[in-house]
Amino acid sequence: MTTQVQSALEALRKAVGTQSEPVTYEVEGGHIRRFAEAIGDPNPLYNDEALARRSRYGGLIAPPTFLRAFPPKSLPIPDPPFTRRLDGGSDWEYFEPVRPGDRITVVQRLADVRLREGRLGPMLFTTREITYTNQFGQVVATQRATGISY
Repeated sequence: MTTQVQSALEALRKAVGTQSEPVTYEVEGGHIRRFAEAIGDPNPLYNDEALARRSRYGGLIAPPTFLRAFPPKSLPIPDPPFTRRLDGGSDWEYFEPVRPGDRITVVQRLADVRLREGRLGPMLFTTREITYTNQFGQVVATQRATGISY
C-alpha cells in the first residue's frame, strides 16, 4: 500500500463519527402518489385518501422506499484514496410511517471504515448511517449504507 493510500485511510479513520449538516424536507401528498406510481406500487395506502383514512394509519402514508427521495448533505470528510466506486448495499429499519405534511430531517454519520484485500488489490469499505427524523423528534427510519472504493 502506498504512503498516499495509507495517509488517506488514516484521515478517513479519524473522521469516523463525523456527521453531515441536517437537511429538512417537506412531505407532500402528491409527491407520495407520484413516487408510488413511478415504482409501480398500486397500494391504496399511497394514493387513495378515502381508503387510507379507514386503515389503521388513518390516512395516506409513503412507501418505505420513498425516503430515497430525501438525500442527506455530503459528509465533510476526505475523499477515498481510490477512484472506482461501487454501492455495497443498504440495510433499512422502519419505525414510524411517513405522512403528508411531515417534515423529515436527514443526517448522515460516517460509522466505519475498513480496508480489505480483493482480487484487484485493496478495497475500502465505508459505512454511513443515515437517520430520518420527523417534526416530532421521532426517528422514522435508519439506513446503513456501504460504499466500496478500489
